[in-house]
Amino acid sequence: MALTHHVRRRIAAGVCLAAPVVALLWVPWYAQGRPQLAGVPFFYWYQLAWVPGCSLALLGAYLLTRRGPKP
Repeated sequence: MALTHHVRRRIAAGVCLAAPVVALLWVPWYAQGRPQLAGVPFFYWYQLAWVPGCSLALLGAYLLTRRGPKP
């Protein structure tokens, strides 16, 4: 069964929204002090790097799910 274009876009939007959640909830992966960035341990700057990353993921999901102009 072939997926329609609309369904593929919704799945891609779901992946955009799930990526930051998975990346930030999988704490053992980033619960370490090294490498440091400007003296800040990895644990902190990894989380802070996801602030703009989440914004980009939300933008991507929005662009994938918005509807075109109404006729």
